[in-house]
Amino acid sequence: MPPVPPSTARVTELSVLDIRFPTSEQLDGSDAMNPEPDYSAAYVVLRTDTPEGLEGHALAFTIGRGNDVQAKAIEVLAPYVVGRSVEELCGDLGGLSRDLVHDSQLRWLGPEKGVMHMAVGAVVNAAWDLAARRAGKPLWRLLAEMSPEDLVDLVDFRYLSDALTRDEALGILRAAVPGRAERVARLLERGYPAYTTTPGWLGYSDEKLARLAREAVADGFTQIKLKVGGSVEDDVRRMRVAREAVGDGVRIAVDANQRWDVGPAVEWMRRLAPYAPYWIEEPTSPDDVLGHAAVRRGVAPVKVATGEHVANRVVFKQLLQAGAVDVVQIDAARVGGVNENIAILLLAAKSGVPVCPHAGGVGLCEMVQHLSMFDYVAVSGTTEDRVIEYVDHLHEHFTDPVRIVDGHYAAPTAPGFGTRMRDETLKEFRYPDGPVWAARGRA
Repeated sequence: MPPVPPSTARVTELSVLDIRFPTSEQLDGSDAMNPEPDYSAAYVVLRTDTPEGLEGHALAFTIGRGNDVQAKAIEVLAPYVVGRSVEELCGDLGGLSRDLVHDSQLRWLGPEKGVMHMAVGAVVNAAWDLAARRAGKPLWRLLAEMSPEDLVDLVDFRYLSDALTRDEALGILRAAVPGRAERVARLLERGYPAYTTTPGWLGYSDEKLARLAREAVADGFTQIKLKVGGSVEDDVRRMRVAREAVGDGVRIAVDANQRWDVGPAVEWMRRLAPYAPYWIEEPTSPDDVLGHAAVRRGVAPVKVATGEHVANRVVFKQLLQAGAVDVVQIDAARVGGVNENIAILLLAAKSGVPVCPHAGGVGLCEMVQHLSMFDYVAVSGTTEDRVIEYVDHLHEHFTDPVRIVDGHYAAPTAPGFGTRMRDETLKEFRYPDGPVWAARGRA
């Protein structure tokens, strides 16, 4: 059969794999609310009949049980993309996002939150990966070279107009245009600042914490993060160990992973205050806007950060309107994909609040670096007080893994979103019948 002409090439298949890594065995990723996570990916591939066999890859991140549920939710969305022309799909990613988000019957399961919304995000992100590969550019650069008018067409302004209008978003983007080329050059030369959570998992011994903290400083990181919330006495001791290891010139953020009510959050942070925590992350329920505002008042001058479990742009809008956060933490796989994260970046830029993305999970570092780099080039125009989280886990499973140089993310140059896993990984870690899980008696 002759090759299909590019103008008529179509998406031929959406496939999903349940991929899981047994990270609970070494307590990598452990925290007060998630003591034994198995980092997992509901991994989606969009296949096409283009002559070069273009594909789009993405994932929804989970921590083990329920990854099969997430995979099934993604499969439900296949009719929205299979059969579409590649040109149509890649040329109207704003339309694709709106079609998926606003299906009235599927939206009822949220609306715009939870498993179904994360499924939408995975499919949208796979389409962006396909579009970037088709353009031969890394995603951050594809986005950063789009016109302000094309960028605002990607955003769903429904429910946002009281905080951000289309014209205001255009103004933010147009103001950043003159410095784009200079910032691209700087990014390619220096990269984007990072911080590391690698030393701070709750299950690690004090000795391992101190060793990894010292190694982080030696590697050029100027900020590390510790998990807290198990025992206040343990947390005070671990903060002392970390502060002694890194000295006074390195920021130490702490992360409670939603462990506390408002009162206990404030009291707990007072106990840690002598060791100068930089921010407290997820001190309480991610849905509790007023609770975060109360914590922020109670723990100042310690900053409040949240976002990895915030369901959608509307809750981010409210957190900013209520003065509830000092740091916005977007997540590449939690909301409805690239499009909704662009909306959140614009909301944060209008409010003057820095964005420091969450990336503690499989593939999240690979993905979210593109969003921060786009933000720097085309939205906020700054990296001041902005860092991307880095964890030194599972990068070897990706065909274009992140590179850290002197505490900075090196700007990706390969086409795509950085989401493609190696074929061997997809075979070895497929759940429950891949060799890794069969050997553990889970088949």
